[in-house]
Amino acid sequence: MRTLIRIFFIVLPGIHQDVQAQENINKPNIIVIMSDDHALKAISAYKSTLIHTPNIDRIANEGVLFNNAFVTNSLCGPSRATLLTGKYSHVNGFRDNPDKFDGSQQTFPKILKANGYRTAIVGKWHLNSQPTGFDYHNVLPGQGNYYNPGFIKMGKDTVYKGYVTNITTDLALNWMETNKKQPFLMMIHHKAPHRNQMPPLENLELFNDQTFNYPPTFFDDYKNRQALKRQKISMHDDLDIDHDLKLNCEDCDRKFGKWAPKSYSREVDRLSPDEKKAWHKAYQKEYEEFKRIGSREELIKWQFQRYMEDYLRVVKSLDDNVGKVLDYLDRNGLSKNTIIIYTSDQGVFLGEHGLYDKRFMYEESFRTPMMIRYPDKIKIAGNLDQLVLNMDIAPTLLDFAGIKVPGDMQGESMKNLLLGQKVKNWRDKVYYHYYGKSFGLTAHYGIRTSRYKLIQFYDPIKSWELYDLKNDPNEISNKYADPEYVKIAEALMKELIDLRSKYKEN
Repeated sequence: MRTLIRIFFIVLPGIHQDVQAQENINKPNIIVIMSDDHALKAISAYKSTLIHTPNIDRIANEGVLFNNAFVTNSLCGPSRATLLTGKYSHVNGFRDNPDKFDGSQQTFPKILKANGYRTAIVGKWHLNSQPTGFDYHNVLPGQGNYYNPGFIKMGKDTVYKGYVTNITTDLALNWMETNKKQPFLMMIHHKAPHRNQMPPLENLELFNDQTFNYPPTFFDDYKNRQALKRQKISMHDDLDIDHDLKLNCEDCDRKFGKWAPKSYSREVDRLSPDEKKAWHKAYQKEYEEFKRIGSREELIKWQFQRYMEDYLRVVKSLDDNVGKVLDYLDRNGLSKNTIIIYTSDQGVFLGEHGLYDKRFMYEESFRTPMMIRYPDKIKIAGNLDQLVLNMDIAPTLLDFAGIKVPGDMQGESMKNLLLGQKVKNWRDKVYYHYYGKSFGLTAHYGIRTSRYKLIQFYDPIKSWELYDLKNDPNEISNKYADPEYVKIAEALMKELIDLRSKYKEN
């Protein structure tokens, strides 16, 4: 009898290991590529003519593109906290960039790790705390640098030579190469194309021959929109000649633009002497153009062109690096059983309403690119119009991995949508809340349906805005005080109260 018992306990671990190995075979690998401030209009999969992004498009073309993906809070750190937790900012505790993320709380990487996954994150972290729930983390301190950037590798400072987008991708691929024999989660979080967009040296003269058209709302007069009147993120008035436009202009006429002396120089000083020479040669042409500007109207036009050139130069590099990841998966036979998501931490203004940056609940900032490919399971290909949120990513990935979604996650699994199944009672409205007041902005929250958007600005000014997105997709005409929209406004207010109650923000 003792012999039989001894044999039983010897064999059982082996059986358990075999079962675990079989379960691992069926689990998908997961790659989440998140860029920073990537506008939909700078992705050709969204029918943009600004730039061709064939590699990002490939994810959409071979998977599903979301036409109506939104963020819960359009800001870098809060958006990342929402991605990790599947919860709104007021629940996960990270409302604004100065906050510190509580790494002890539940995150989807921790749940995957507890269920047999190897987990890693490289690139931008931006949560003012040490990453938790990862077997490997190698992240940028704060916003990080574009050239020869420092990283924090498993808690230790490390400097890499090269361009940050290339380095982030290479670090991710190197880790995957040593961990590809078991299910893995790799979060590739790029700094690009965040301000102040510093292109790779090979892209310094891209788009020089292209003229970009102003968005229809570039000269918006902000009528009946008090919050827009006080913002300090205007392409007309708030771009920095040094920081944004990359001009070493100590001898320029200072009647043009604002000044933050040497801000871009600190980045350029990270380059080698030969690299600096190439940089200065390319931007000397911009300097010569700037010196010929004779009026404020010419300056505004020139600034917009300069901003767009550098932004798209950085996006080009981002797309190239997405291609590296896709090619790696193909070479290693991993494409079929790997979920790959491309998204951004939020959208961004590229001149709409005369703005750069994000934060507002207007469409360009509130909407975010999102596309998902998983050849082994997602057989449909095309676009989905349902309203989805960035907090839906966490429960979706857990669901696809066969892991029960925790009941306290506020996001909803998109799995059945992605499998082409009918989903009853999918949300028909989304809730948003921005808490900050930086750059002259006003804290606000609101509700968006398929047609209408209601926003309440509450600190430091108090005002309401209502938009009929069907008749006014550019959000120019505030209908809140329009008698024809009184009943619509009242209905939206009630729904807004209900959403705040549902998500426990009262």
